[in-house]
Amino acid sequence: MRRKDKNIDDPAVIEEILSGSEIVRVAMMDGDKPYIVPLNYGYFENALYVHSAPEGKKIELLKKNNRVCFEITLKHEIIRPELSCEWTTKYRSAIGYGQVEFIDDFEEKKKGLDIIMSQHGRSEGNEYKDKQVDFIVILKINIDEISGKQSGDWD
Repeated sequence: MRRKDKNIDDPAVIEEILSGSEIVRVAMMDGDKPYIVPLNYGYFENALYVHSAPEGKKIELLKKNNRVCFEITLKHEIIRPELSCEWTTKYRSAIGYGQVEFIDDFEEKKKGLDIIMSQHGRSEGNEYKDKQVDFIVILKINIDEISGKQSGDWD
């Protein structure tokens, strides 16, 4: 990282970013060009969980190459001073790399859905229709490395 003063060294702050946001942007390779999708997710034990239809461009690409890069922004704010060239962005974010694991087992898919639901505020009482659980696939992104960056004071 070029600006060491923006680096987040505290693992607890990175954990806060992973646990506190709702959208992850996942980048994968489509031949020689990147392809990125925003997804809602859940975070648990060094992994991100997303749900998907079992077919589509994302699934096709991940079956060819399960390595991904992801970005999560927890907080951001545009600072707008009077002088245009002094505008800046205050933010806290994380970028990481991982490998996607396809979860097809019925009970494991329900656990993945519970993790996603918990991330979005519903940690118990989840009910799923068997037909819907059968249809989806859960993508588990096992995090290999991650770094955090922030600008501005968020404490």
